[in-house]
Amino acid sequence: MGDWDQSAEVVVVGYGGAGVVAALAAREGGADVLAVDRYLGGGATDLSGGIVYAGGGTWVQRAAGVEDSAENMYAYLRGEVGDAVSASTLRRFCEGSPAMIDWLTGNGVPFDPSPCPYKTSYPTDDYYLYFSGSENSFPDRAVPRQRGHRAHGPGVSGKAFYRPLAASAARDGVRVRTGTRVTDLILDEGRVVGVEARTLDGAPPAVLRRFAALAKLSAKPGVYHQGFRSAMQALLDRIERRHSRTIRIRATSSVILTTGGFIANRAMVAAHRADFPWDEGLPLGTAADDGSGITMGRKAGATVDKMDHISNWRFIGPPSAFFAGLVVGGDGGRMIDESRYGAALGDALATRRDHRGWLLVDAPLLTEARKQIPRQSTWFQRLQTERLLRLGATRGATVEEVAIRAGIDPTALRRTVDTHNRAIDAGRPDPFGKPDGVRRPIATGPFTLLDISFRARVSYPMPMITLGGLVVDEETGAVLRSDGAPIAGLFAAGRAAAGVCSNSYVSGLSLADCVFSGRRAGAHAALNE
Repeated sequence: MGDWDQSAEVVVVGYGGAGVVAALAAREGGADVLAVDRYLGGGATDLSGGIVYAGGGTWVQRAAGVEDSAENMYAYLRGEVGDAVSASTLRRFCEGSPAMIDWLTGNGVPFDPSPCPYKTSYPTDDYYLYFSGSENSFPDRAVPRQRGHRAHGPGVSGKAFYRPLAASAARDGVRVRTGTRVTDLILDEGRVVGVEARTLDGAPPAVLRRFAALAKLSAKPGVYHQGFRSAMQALLDRIERRHSRTIRIRATSSVILTTGGFIANRAMVAAHRADFPWDEGLPLGTAADDGSGITMGRKAGATVDKMDHISNWRFIGPPSAFFAGLVVGGDGGRMIDESRYGAALGDALATRRDHRGWLLVDAPLLTEARKQIPRQSTWFQRLQTERLLRLGATRGATVEEVAIRAGIDPTALRRTVDTHNRAIDAGRPDPFGKPDGVRRPIATGPFTLLDISFRARVSYPMPMITLGGLVVDEETGAVLRSDGAPIAGLFAAGRAAAGVCSNSYVSGLSLADCVFSGRRAGAHAALNE
């Protein structure tokens, strides 16, 4: 096998949310752990909203006066998760949810029992527990309960989630090597025994400082402007070529792949979802979300699943009044229950041939919405809504007039509005399942059509992530071959693996799965299974 430059019992590849959790879990199992990351650590988790989907009676829910049970949580999630994981795995996920929040709290992640009183895509800094999915849209499936646990911190809370975990891991003795890009898995007689990587360890301090500065620019500003990210990546790649060296790291027990998804890899997305309008969306994550871990796993014999599942989110609220509007296509017909989580609306737009959609509101709804914007919106939500109202709005005195101005079939739109209003007047349920508490007649002009189409707009973006990945054993997190046999010494977690959220996404479900699958993989990797 040749010489090794470094050794650990468990080597974690990728040090974002799933990676830090897996490293902590492996240390809890008594293993010596080395984590490596291509950039600075944190990954997409550090950039995220810091939402953990949890329920079943967490301490946060109890303190907020929210009564929930594992069975109620399961009843709702079964419809969202589908066949992404088995029923028994989903039950374990739900039943273990309160203990998961306890574990996170014990490792320093701050939560706060302040429930948001209105439906929103992301709460302001006044609230940290909210309806983060489509719970209210399916009251016949399960009793709606707030399960979006936002890490307590100002602004976007991803850092408030990740950084306490990284600090806890450091205290527990997890070794971390940044600026280290794993390029291949090393196998011996079918078992993964280590990794080959290119590392900047040992490069001049000035080079490391420049690398860190460029990596930070690529990560956050680069999310919103892909051209800027490409420019930063060209500089980072040049530094890697000039100053990195090849090393081999031995894993005496196991390697855990937690490298994220592949939304930053345009060619890989196209290979699995040729019809997806990648250019029009906002790839949510870092440049390291390029599918490298999935690719290395496949090279070692692994199989994959759900690779064509991409979640993209179109948010229309806040303001919450907009949930009472009607989302229509160019044919004038409705397409969805407008109060559902933004991933459902995003999917409806992505799967339409023209990717077009509008939100129809009348004068009273628009007036109510304008009043809600200041108190319900964060700064970036307000920016998006104001942009939509100023640059994406078409107005008309009548339904027919606004339809013609927007290029929508006026007769069909009138029929859609009349059908909607008559159903409310007659007390009939909404054909798309919208809860009665959200429904309002669309009757008083002037009328406004807001363009919510799947388009590339920095001020009103369509965030997107990939949901598929390596197939793993649901009991252990071991990576599986196509015949169902595990690849010895190899585990995966987070978006590098297929998991709980691989069919359908609601806010916080991916981060919760990172914790669930990361703890599972770390615990079993430490056992040398």
